[in-house]
Amino acid sequence: MKIISTWAVKDGAIQEAVKRFLSGDAAPIAGVTLLGRWHAVDLSRGWSLYETDSPALLYEGSSRWVELLDMESTLVIEDAEAGAAMSKTFKR
Repeated sequence: MKIISTWAVKDGAIQEAVKRFLSGDAAPIAGVTLLGRWHAVDLSRGWSLYETDSPALLYEGSSRWVELLDMESTLVIEDAEAGAAMSKTFKR
């Protein structure tokens, strides 16, 4: 499964969030692969793309940041998978 997570640093938490990020604490836990991470140039938010077979592992990793970041995660599929599903549903 691929999951896109959007995150934003909570008010007053930027110093601790930067400290943890620079120390390597932003690496995913075992069983979760980080496919990419992007940061808004104004530091307002960021996006991470993960792959895992276990949503529980993603939850565990997210729990390490919950006091510093507001997060939202969305399960996503690629165009080929979406196209195949749409072809079945809309019979095209």
